[in-house]
Amino acid sequence: MDFDEQLRRYFGTDDLANVPPSAREAGIEHMRVDLGLATQPSERFVLWALLYTLGEAPDLDVAFKDEGEREAARNLMDLLGAAGQDE
Repeated sequence: MDFDEQLRRYFGTDDLANVPPSAREAGIEHMRVDLGLATQPSERFVLWALLYTLGEAPDLDVAFKDEGEREAARNLMDLLGAAGQDE
């Protein structure tokens, strides 16, 4: 899944700066619904990761039943946190 493609799917643009607050909320809600319906681990992870980058991700124990998937999400959180410290 391409990041820009996901932004266009849920927000109608790949430029989040131009998304009005109401459209942002609607896109996030759409992602949450899709996350709840997703059956493929990779699809669930991508949706969760996008929600995480937007500050809207559900808790790991809610999003992932598998400990390996939760650990992968923790690794992503650590990597993004470390990248933010470098700036």
